[in-house]
Amino acid sequence: MFENLQDKLGRAFKLLSGKGRISEKNIEDAVKQVKLSLLEADVNYKVVKEFIGGVTEKALGEEVLKSFTPDQQFIKIVRDELIKMLGEKSVPLRLSSQPAIIMMVGLQGSGKTTTTAKLGALLRKEGKKPLLVAADVYRPAAIDQLIQ
Repeated sequence: MFENLQDKLGRAFKLLSGKGRISEKNIEDAVKQVKLSLLEADVNYKVVKEFIGGVTEKALGEEVLKSFTPDQQFIKIVRDELIKMLGEKSVPLRLSSQPAIIMMVGLQGSGKTTTTAKLGALLRKEGKKPLLVAADVYRPAAIDQLIQ
């Protein structure tokens, strides 16, 4: 899922590459592509709307810094807004009850198994003893992926 999103965002950034300066039309085209990319990745519409509003406001309000090209400046704006939206600080995982049960739910191909394996590795590093259970009956390879 994220590779696909990354490719689509890359196309949006390319709309600004080679431009001498950021114009309202350039930003409009790039923002539209970013918006479509996020919506196709199943990001909530309200979140996308708020995110795009922040990106547009910053992109139109800023002059291109001398050390940046317009596409680099736009990438920086999108990155800063993503960090603002997702949170700037890492928050530790708090497991208050024993045993703690975490259920991963999401669309097919959205990275649930990979994220679960990474979460298990993190918990193991913290001295916990995670038990990972693959409940995906349509994808037997998920069990092998969790073992690795």
